[in-house]
Amino acid sequence: MRAFLLPFLLLPLAVLPAQAQEAYALRLTLVHFAGGSWQAEEIAAAAAEASKILSQCGIVAGKPELLRADVETRFRYFHTPTSRELARKLRPRTPAVYFADGTRQDPAFDAEAIGRGNSRSRPELQDTVWVMRGARDLGVVLAHELAHVLMDSGEHSDEPGNLMREETTPENTGLTATQCARLRDTAFANGLLSR
Repeated sequence: MRAFLLPFLLLPLAVLPAQAQEAYALRLTLVHFAGGSWQAEEIAAAAAEASKILSQCGIVAGKPELLRADVETRFRYFHTPTSRELARKLRPRTPAVYFADGTRQDPAFDAEAIGRGNSRSRPELQDTVWVMRGARDLGVVLAHELAHVLMDSGEHSDEPGNLMREETTPENTGLTATQCARLRDTAFANGLLSR
């Protein structure tokens, strides 16, 4: 298994909203696979859109790391036992987003967020997001799953237009002041954001 860190300069800094008092920096590790179905350009576009959505909470995207892993085909699919093995070997800085070719989990989801609260039985996957090929509205999905990890919460919202609605769509991108505060405070306390 070989991993390569590639220069990745395609992501612009998110625009910091005027009402934010203090900026918090989010520096992601973006993992994709040699021979996999994801291209660096689409990963960059999704990360940029997710960063723009999260900027409403005073979060600024730092320069991400793009990690291209040359691994066996089985590692390109999200499945808890195999993905734990992969994460142990790669040990990426977190929060980390893995762009997988698919999932072997049952039930199958387009994306999964693994925060601290739901990683006790799989600690290697703590503070990671797994996005499967075929996920629609990729930037919104990524922002939604990152918010789960940053808030360390699996909670959803019923509020119209809220990013944390169970259904991710381009119409659901807002976050409340309470959600933003929880996101910033929890993520900073867990070392996932810096000032």
